[in-house]
Amino acid sequence: MWQAIRRWFDPRELRAVGSTPDYRFSLANERTFLAWLRTGLALVAGGLAAAQFLPQAHLREVVAVALLLLGGTVAVRAVDHWARTERAIRLGEELPASRFPAVLALAVGVGALLLVAAVLARAVGGP
Repeated sequence: MWQAIRRWFDPRELRAVGSTPDYRFSLANERTFLAWLRTGLALVAGGLAAAQFLPQAHLREVVAVALLLLGGTVAVRAVDHWARTERAIRLGEELPASRFPAVLALAVGVGALLLVAAVLARAVGGP
């Protein structure tokens, strides 16, 4: 685990592996990484907004914490995937497969359904 984390922060180690790829591939990998970071930041911002603006106390904390944790997980997963992909590009290997986008999509979908149920329950049940 520490070796993987070290790879995230030490570009010399990454550059020592394999050969220099076409820059377009590295830049595309970096753009994907930045897109994942934006997603993580959006989830964190959603968590902070939920903590500020949702009226129900228990629902507010659950939604806020879930979004904050998911945003942090996305950010950490993004840097790990970037490093593994960059390494594969430099070594001319197949790109690493990832189930994380599907898991994230399911988590967001389930979360949205739960929030719809909470909104409808409040609308039907009254204030």
